[in-house]
Amino acid sequence: MKNNIFKFAFFLLISSTMMANVTLPNIFGDNMVLQRNAEVKIWGWANPKEEIRLVSGWNNQEYKVVANNQAQWELHIKTPQAGGPYTISLKGYNEVVLKNILIGEVWLCSGQSNMEMSVSWGIDNGEEEMKMATNPNIRFFTVPKLTATSPQNNLLGNWVESTPETMKNFSAIGYFFAKRLQEDLKDIPIGLISSNWGGTPAEIWMPEEVVQNDPVLLENAKKLNEQEYGPRQPGRAYNAMIYPFTGFKIAGTLWYQGESNVGSLVYDKTLSALITSWRKAWQDEFPFYFVQIAPYKTGSNNFSNVTVRNSQRKILKEVPKTGMVVTSDISDTIDIHPKNKKDVGIRLANLTLADVYKMNNTIVNGPLFKDFKVEKNKAIISFDYADGLYFKNKTSNQFELAGADGIFYSAEASIKNNQVILVSKKVSDPAKVRFAWGNTIQSDLFNKANLPASCFTEEF
Repeated sequence: MKNNIFKFAFFLLISSTMMANVTLPNIFGDNMVLQRNAEVKIWGWANPKEEIRLVSGWNNQEYKVVANNQAQWELHIKTPQAGGPYTISLKGYNEVVLKNILIGEVWLCSGQSNMEMSVSWGIDNGEEEMKMATNPNIRFFTVPKLTATSPQNNLLGNWVESTPETMKNFSAIGYFFAKRLQEDLKDIPIGLISSNWGGTPAEIWMPEEVVQNDPVLLENAKKLNEQEYGPRQPGRAYNAMIYPFTGFKIAGTLWYQGESNVGSLVYDKTLSALITSWRKAWQDEFPFYFVQIAPYKTGSNNFSNVTVRNSQRKILKEVPKTGMVVTSDISDTIDIHPKNKKDVGIRLANLTLADVYKMNNTIVNGPLFKDFKVEKNKAIISFDYADGLYFKNKTSNQFELAGADGIFYSAEASIKNNQVILVSKKVSDPAKVRFAWGNTIQSDLFNKANLPASCFTEEF
């Protein structure tokens, strides 16, 4: 009997709490940034059949919704051009007021350690940059490292303003990206969501069923070894660190990952599947910009790193609204964590300013292989973004040619009309070409924007 009374009292306690329980996921909170000029989704929980009234502070418009029988509700509200700070109030049996909200551009920064890397890790000029990081128009949300075997409804974390203290432990690439965007976007607020985990392969960042339902991805995922410092099972980080805020309106995604997939021959298929799955979850074909991993000495296999970099290049043609920045010129072949993160963030921002915001008319990409034609014993290589093509050291020994036998030999390279002309005494009838084809080779081919060409291998 006593036990039943206890149970009933506990039930009453839970019920009364639930009755006054309009709650929101943590991604919605004080200091957040909402995507401007958009219809944004706001969702949460309440008592079944409870009416929720939301008032947006920028125009005092009221929106109403009734929670469903699963105790869930969602609203779609329109955001203005930009600005703030504003409040949003939600009323049901209780009232929730969200304060200091800005309307601006929201970007997701995700990947492994190079995206996670912050001033506290020891980046170039980090302490100086940190001192200047007070900027109430840049906001951070850090997603904690968590795994789950099924998709989660919420996550821990909260939005904070950029200060020396908060910037110190936030993604440096994300911060420098936001700072550069603001130069051209005239201080429009930038919100950054950082969801990263060092040492993780791409497979853990997409829904498990995407891997399970694709024989190529599944076979490749089976080769991932369990590691001390991070999960390897498909879906585990996605469930806990991405899924809870799918639907939170973003302008796009920045991605820096690939080191933990070195050795994979199908990284282009892997990352393509991830991009597609995220866009499907958000129901939005947002831009997805990524950093090509840096040249680095990887084990004894001479081509495991460069193969992934070439796979990343191929994604540009395979998946729409993608972009890549090449960092071979600002990398360190003996450090898998290059310390120059400012230039990486700036390059991502320059690409975004040109592609998304149409505000940058300069060349924002390094030369990218376009096509390959043969005239007698010569191979003529054309590139996109080839204006002002030049070799860093006047000549280049990074090009190789092969005939039908597939055996590569070093080629003499010259530049004419922004094309590269190749000849090799050992290859009379070129059938294949490759460039900067080695784990540690830093490209020596640049364009007038002083951006390096990506490595590549192609057949005629």
